[in-house]
Amino acid sequence: MATLEADRTFWRQAQTNILQRVSSTIDQNLNGFPHIGDPKTGEWVTTPDGFWTGGFWIGELWLAASVTGDDRYLEAAKHWLEKLESRVESKTVFRGFLFYYGAVVGALLHGNQRAAVLAQRAAQSLGQQFDPVVNMIPLGKEAEEAHSVGDGEANIDGLPAAPVMLWAAQRLGDAELRQRALKHAGRSAELFLRDDGGVIQSASFDTTTGKIIRRYTHKGYADDSIWTRAQAWAMLGFVLSAQLERSETSLIQLAEKVCDWWLANIPQDRVAYWDFSAPVTADTKRDTSGTAIAAAALLKLSQIHPDANKAAVYRDAAQATARALVERHLNSRGILADGCFDPKNGTAVSNELIWGDYFLFETVATLAGDLPSSV
Repeated sequence: MATLEADRTFWRQAQTNILQRVSSTIDQNLNGFPHIGDPKTGEWVTTPDGFWTGGFWIGELWLAASVTGDDRYLEAAKHWLEKLESRVESKTVFRGFLFYYGAVVGALLHGNQRAAVLAQRAAQSLGQQFDPVVNMIPLGKEAEEAHSVGDGEANIDGLPAAPVMLWAAQRLGDAELRQRALKHAGRSAELFLRDDGGVIQSASFDTTTGKIIRRYTHKGYADDSIWTRAQAWAMLGFVLSAQLERSETSLIQLAEKVCDWWLANIPQDRVAYWDFSAPVTADTKRDTSGTAIAAAALLKLSQIHPDANKAAVYRDAAQATARALVERHLNSRGILADGCFDPKNGTAVSNELIWGDYFLFETVATLAGDLPSSV
């Protein structure tokens, strides 16, 4: 009992620090969505329309309102949600990020009808972006990487579109939307998962036949390397989908496969480097943001896994991972440092990243007992 109480105190203190950062960000009266933070000054690089990351800021506000009951956070979430409406029809599969965390989380935690409506509209639009030739949703011409690749491209970062569609399909009773979401998830597994559970980020396909041309890692150390966030996004996408579709046992099997690979390959200290194949030297960057995604996914998997022993393994791993992030990378102002955004282009290689903030907050709040497991 004493250990449980000590753990809860630890998580609550971490949560208090994170809430301090959420509040200080509100106080900055930003013109755009917070994206990349300076760990020393606390200043944010912002995006005017949310890019693919703006939903995580709104998600943090939904979380903060839920764990504190403070209307300040709730009103801020509603304010920023309106700024996201213009992205409902954006031709990018990354709307999965924007509208799951920016809108679905608000509907789940607060029953916010405006959030539910925007999430449903985005999900239906995503469903319309489904390509029956390749049997999934490609990147889309407005996706982050669309400027450097062609139309016949997909990557694992797009997998979180499936949970948005599954959630909306359940609310709307839309069987076709559900099928497209399940096909998107299944095809993602075919394209990006190696036999051992490692994840290759991207794939090129023939737009007329759907035939795969090549698989490669767009942002990683090498074409055949396991980029940390690719593995983490796969973990999250399959776990969220499995959480929404308990009858689809293949989803939890996929979630288990990619999570087991993570646990077998992470450094002993639990915090991943930016790419699992990158040579480790004193200068090799960690990625706390990818590690935070993985911690959240492991904790979710522990809540839905049918085997109690396996569930305990995942929960213990999630706790150990979150503790490592809090103890070594979260400062007293609630800033999660050492996130590595895009080292191949030298962009934000050791920074605060808004999605890392979100996933650590979600995990800490859940471990503190202040957040339901349904998010």
